[in-house]
Amino acid sequence: MKIIRSLVFFVAFLFLLVIIGGFFMPRHAHVERSVFSTATPEQVFPHVADLTKWASWSPWAMADTNMVTTFEGEPGTVGSKMLWTSEVKEVGSGSQVVTAVEPNHLVRTHLDFGKQGAADAYFEISPTDNGCQILWGFDTDLGLSPFSRYFGLMFDRMIGPSYEVGLTRLRTVVEAE
Repeated sequence: MKIIRSLVFFVAFLFLLVIIGGFFMPRHAHVERSVFSTATPEQVFPHVADLTKWASWSPWAMADTNMVTTFEGEPGTVGSKMLWTSEVKEVGSGSQVVTAVEPNHLVRTHLDFGKQGAADAYFEISPTDNGCQILWGFDTDLGLSPFSRYFGLMFDRMIGPSYEVGLTRLRTVVEAE
């Protein structure tokens, strides 16, 4: 009986330690990837600012060709919005609204994944001597949940490869024009 009681105490102690440890995990998750393109910022910008053009390069559009997408607002401007619904788990359903635009340089968006939470994403386009650097970033607040904070440690491995695929496809699209 002492062994069972000791084992239960040990497991409870480990569980408590894991929960407490979660509070010390980062509250924010950040993912960022970039790619060089021989295209100019003026060629790249319309493809990231105008959400209606994302289907040609987005990794999630490629993951679900049956995804239902609708758009609201003037494309390429603050307030324009994309809503999507997908039966594919990795794609899910949600919305994305453009929150900031600096022509040929920056696009910021806010993503709403419903019960899965919200995040902010951005594209920075920086000119170089023979093209531009395209940076795609993602930030989210994981809140107070220790479990969400542990999950946040996997965001870079989960989202990063999709960003790499999307940036490579974006580069291919803009360089083909």
